[in-house]
Amino acid sequence: MQTISIVNDPQAVPEIVQGCMRMPDLSDQDAAQVIKTAYEAGITFFDHATCYGEDGADERKFGQAFKLTGLKREDIFLQSKCGLRFERQEFDWTKENILASVDESLEHLQTGYLDSLLLHRPDLIFDPKEVAQAFDELERTGKVRYFGVSNLMPLQIELLKKYVK
Repeated sequence: MQTISIVNDPQAVPEIVQGCMRMPDLSDQDAAQVIKTAYEAGITFFDHATCYGEDGADERKFGQAFKLTGLKREDIFLQSKCGLRFERQEFDWTKENILASVDESLEHLQTGYLDSLLLHRPDLIFDPKEVAQAFDELERTGKVRYFGVSNLMPLQIELLKKYVK
């Protein structure tokens, strides 16, 4: 499996990522088999989002199934995304929501940290200083190692880069 390096991350990760959005439809045993099969094929990067399935169903299923695989947490790269709040029909990049979303993801995934957190789709009225404060706190507490964005326009990325280290 070919790997790529993520900016500011010396660790090589697979070029192919296992998306887990449909995992809630599987039994725990079938989900564990998906994880194990991906791992055996060299795919160690697993992508989630707080909005995949009702009440974190994707992350919950992965957390339950991962325990059945016999794999070690440090042998995989876990990514989740936050910011979409379907129950409120809005996007929310407030510090409060980002921090709460990560805590929920960690609980659902049954892990102590995320390797990567992405802001998922743009909140058009976000405060970049507030996002930076949330990222700084998550990094300082060891809950998230790396940060990124999903589905943003270049100007939105540039704005964030002015405040986020």
